[in-house]
Amino acid sequence: MNGDTHPHRWRLLALLSTAELLGMSLWFAASAVAPQLSALWELDGAQAGWLTTVVQLGFVVGTALTAALNLADIVPSRVLFASSALAGAVANAAILVAGGYHGVLVLRFLTGVCLAGVYPPAMKMIATWFRAQRGLAIGTVVGALTIGKATPYLVHAIPGVGVQPVVLTASLGAVAAALLIAFGYREGPYPFAARPFSWKLVADVVRVPEWRLATGGYLGHMFELYAFWTWIPVFLAASAARAAGLTTAGSPPATGLVSVIAFLTIAIGGVGCVWGGLTADRLGRERLVTIALAASGSCCLAVGFLFGASMWLVAPLALIWGFFVVADSAQFSALVTESVPAHAVGTALTVQTSIGFLLTMLPMQLVPMLARQSGWRWSFAILSIGPAAGIWAIRRLVRLRAPARRAVSPSIAGSP
Repeated sequence: MNGDTHPHRWRLLALLSTAELLGMSLWFAASAVAPQLSALWELDGAQAGWLTTVVQLGFVVGTALTAALNLADIVPSRVLFASSALAGAVANAAILVAGGYHGVLVLRFLTGVCLAGVYPPAMKMIATWFRAQRGLAIGTVVGALTIGKATPYLVHAIPGVGVQPVVLTASLGAVAAALLIAFGYREGPYPFAARPFSWKLVADVVRVPEWRLATGGYLGHMFELYAFWTWIPVFLAASAARAAGLTTAGSPPATGLVSVIAFLTIAIGGVGCVWGGLTADRLGRERLVTIALAASGSCCLAVGFLFGASMWLVAPLALIWGFFVVADSAQFSALVTESVPAHAVGTALTVQTSIGFLLTMLPMQLVPMLARQSGWRWSFAILSIGPAAGIWAIRRLVRLRAPARRAVSPSIAGSP
């Protein structure tokens, strides 16, 4: 495949990555201040977890509605992104006047619905500018949105910052993202043909063995990812409290240092995504995701041994985990697009994404439940089930594709 040559491609990549970073700060805006909200409303760990879990549910509903209504093909990507980011900013800011826990849950759900118009369209938007380096480009965008999800923790680390600055900073970021896309983005030279979602195609897609195995790898990845992102700040705070000889019951408040480390732990995944894109372009997607799943799954088990140790020991392992846990994220969508006919790609991706985000709700509730029963030390160990199952599925996929791969050159087999 010839290299990408359009002179504006890097500028558009920078613009879209910046917009994703700003817009996706909405995702964990409430989670970053969960300790304060928990103290205000006397929430337990499971109830605090729903501040993020309900965003996942809203995202699934938003994705399904966008697909069913074919909005991605009816509404220009620039308009869909900008309007969704603005609506999400309003829903997020409204939690400051919601007046109670249940009202906040409704608003967090609506935020998730809006983010369905910010996250998936960006993948398609940047792909119109890149072909030969699409793995790098998509990895960069996913990396940017990963850093964006971490930014509320960075704001929260500022001494004396309460709920209002964290929430409003995220909403202002989303407004800035909407303006960037509305006035700065245009479609690239490689547009996609319309690929609408079709309920009639769901059964056909599910019957494809390659789709099932690629999606199986993705589900293993998702089983771990959002539970890690949601609860690693609490785990770090509990570990620091144990190291200081304090109780670790409940959800201990995070110090400024812990909030900074939590930010870095999530944000370093942005570097991991870029590395993942480069590695996938060079070595192949299946090999990249296997490496990333093995590394992050090992961290699920290893982190318990360091619980209560010096932060100089805990933080490096958390950073390694944060790097690998999302490094493979963008490549699972690419694996799915390669597994079905072109006319079924839209349906295949929608079903994959919906199942994946629905699955995240289970481990996000399991982790605090285990923490309540036996403490935070081994609460993450259960997440290793996901990477193990994902590796098994991808290995099966490699064996299934082996005959076809032998019939083509290695350079074609590993291309995006």
